[in-house]
Amino acid sequence: MKLTRKQVLAKAKASDLESVKKLNCWGCNLTDISIFSQMANIEVLTLSVNSIMSLSPLAGCLSLCELYLRKNLVPSLSELSHLRPLTRLRVLWLAENPCCGSDSSQYRLTVLRCLPRLQKLDNQAVTEDEIALALMEGEVVTTPPGSHQNQLSTNGLPDAETENDPLNYNMEETNKIREELGMKPLSRDKFPSLSSPSTRENKPSLKKTHTLDAVLLLLRDLDEEELRVVHTATQNRLQIYTMDSEMFNDSLQTQKTADIQH
Repeated sequence: MKLTRKQVLAKAKASDLESVKKLNCWGCNLTDISIFSQMANIEVLTLSVNSIMSLSPLAGCLSLCELYLRKNLVPSLSELSHLRPLTRLRVLWLAENPCCGSDSSQYRLTVLRCLPRLQKLDNQAVTEDEIALALMEGEVVTTPPGSHQNQLSTNGLPDAETENDPLNYNMEETNKIREELGMKPLSRDKFPSLSSPSTRENKPSLKKTHTLDAVLLLLRDLDEEELRVVHTATQNRLQIYTMDSEMFNDSLQTQKTADIQH
C-alpha cells in the first residue's frame, strides 16, 4: 500500500507536508513510503508494523530525530546507508526486521558503526564505550546495489578515470571515514597538496600515509559529541597497543632470565 499525501495530511491534521513534524503510521500495511522524499521537516516518524523494504525515501528527512521501524521487511543493513545524512537522528527502533539477523550483538555494533550519533537503539540506551567498540568491530555498511551513489566514484568521476590516480587514495580514506559518520564526501579541491608530480611518484606509500591525513582533516568538521566518540575509540586502541607492548617486554625479560640461568 502506498502512503499518499492525502493520508499524511489527514493523520497529521495539517494543511501541507512541510508543516508535518510528527506522524504515526503504525500498522497501516505500507509498502511505498516515497511521500517522505517531500517531507524534509518531519522530526518523529512511526512506521512500525508495516511491510516497508526500502529506506531510500527517508534520505532527505534531515530534521528526523526519532524513527520507529520495528516489524517491517527491511532486507539488509545496507538500507541504513540512506540514513547516514540524517545527522539529527538519535533514536532508531529497527528490531524484528529480516536485516537484524541472528547475531544480535554484531547487528547492534554494525548499526552503531553506520550511525554513531544514535543515543538509543531498539529501546536500549547507547553508551560511548559501545560506540567506540562499534567503530572498531562493527561491519561496514555499503550502499545498496543500484543506488545512484554507486554509479560514480567518490569524487563524481567515472571509475576508469580515477582508478590509477594517486590523489584518489587520500580521498577514498577521508570519504570512507566521513561516510561512516554520516557526513558528505569532500571534493577533489580539498586535496591540492597531492596534485604535485613529486607526490604522484610516491604512489605505493600514499594509502597508509594519508590515512592519518584523512583523520586529521575529518576532525575539523566534528562537533563536541563526535570528538568524544573519537577520543574514546582512540583510548581503547592505545590500550591494546600498550597491552601488546607490555606482553612483548615481559616475554623478552623471561627469555633473558632463561638465557642467564643456562
